[in-house]
Amino acid sequence: MREERLEVSVTFDERHGYIGSAPELRLPVMALSLGGLRRKIEIVMLPDVVRVVLQLDGLAERERHRRQA
Repeated sequence: MREERLEVSVTFDERHGYIGSAPELRLPVMALSLGGLRRKIEIVMLPDVVRVVLQLDGLAERERHRRQA
C-alpha cells in the first residue's frame, strides 16, 4: 500500500487548541496537542494511509515553544 503525504496548515486558538485544515479534510480538525491533532487527522483519512506533515503558523509555533519551555 502506498503512503501519501498530506500537508495540513495548523493554527492555535486558546479556546479550541490546535486547529488543522487542508483541502482533503472536509472540516477543520481540533485537538489540545500536536500529537493528538496528527492522530485525529490519520483517523479521519482512513482507510487511506497518509503521512501527515503539520505546517505551523506563527501562533501555533509560539504555543509549541511555550509548552516546551
